[in-house]
Amino acid sequence: MAITDLPLFQALKSKMQWHQTRQSVLAQNIANADTPGYLARDVKEYSFKDHIGRQSLNLSTETTASGHIRGSLGATNSAKIKEENSFEVTPSGNSVNLEEQMMQITENQMDFQAATTLYTKGLGLIRTALSKSV
Repeated sequence: MAITDLPLFQALKSKMQWHQTRQSVLAQNIANADTPGYLARDVKEYSFKDHIGRQSLNLSTETTASGHIRGSLGATNSAKIKEENSFEVTPSGNSVNLEEQMMQITENQMDFQAATTLYTKGLGLIRTALSKSV
């Protein structure tokens, strides 16, 4: 069993994958800020309780022409994308508020950094414990 297979590390890895998925959704919102009828989306809130038994799922893009490049995105199977309820809607039907999206991106980045710090510190503690016991 690898050290990274411990439940704590699996939960943190799952949380970081959720943040990657959310970052992608928020970036799509910003990219479509001027698209008529586009409704802002977000990812269902992450819960460590839902983490138990979760398997990793890789999403890949659909290539519609031979010149397209195939891409993939690591995600979790419980990262459900939902439409946001927005107070502001433009006359064209677009509900993306750039200020809100930028605040959500900043919040997402800070939470991702916190999860990576916990992951790194956890590995450091295990490394220290193993080096002292030998």
